Amino acid sequence: MEHPGEGQGALRHTLMRTAMAMLKADVPDISLRAVARAAGVSAMAPYRHFPDKAGLMGALASEGFAILTVDLLAVDAGGNPRERLMRQGLAYIRFARTHQALFRLMFADRRMVRREDECESQAYQVLTDSVAKILDEGIERATLASWAVVHGLAMLALDGQLEDTDEADMQEVLQLFAFSLR
Repeated sequence: MEHPGEGQGALRHTLMRTAMAMLKADVPDISLRAVARAAGVSAMAPYRHFPDKAGLMGALASEGFAILTVDLLAVDAGGNPRERLMRQGLAYIRFARTHQALFRLMFADRRMVRREDECESQAYQVLTDSVAKILDEGIERATLASWAVVHGLAMLALDGQLEDTDEADMQEVLQLFAFSLR
């Protein structure tokens, strides 16, 4: 069942790609055995890369944070710092809407998902850097407030609480927040 000549890195990539596809398809129980079966490898193959399901889910969450970081950095050019902060907020909400299952997994209970903190902290650092370009002091509190506002909007959108709210409305809310930072 194992793919002959498949290197360990390639196997991990295959397992991650398969698990990500299962997550997107809303497969209810993504077990290591189910991922192995879907990837066409032996039932024991995933254990070479992930100690358990929480390890696999953590690797997926870390990949999500890496993608989110790239998305945030992609909108971090031009304009004043408050406009960049707004664009990052919109990119965050867009990411949540586009990758709903992955986004929920990224913020799941740490007992269920063993995340690699480095990827998560890189995404948060992008936000911290943006706030630091606006404020000279109180950066930690303002960063937490910024994250709370944007994450709250993203969760409200995912939970169907903002059905009549489009991106322009979200931008106005983020503009109110960004320009209130003092």
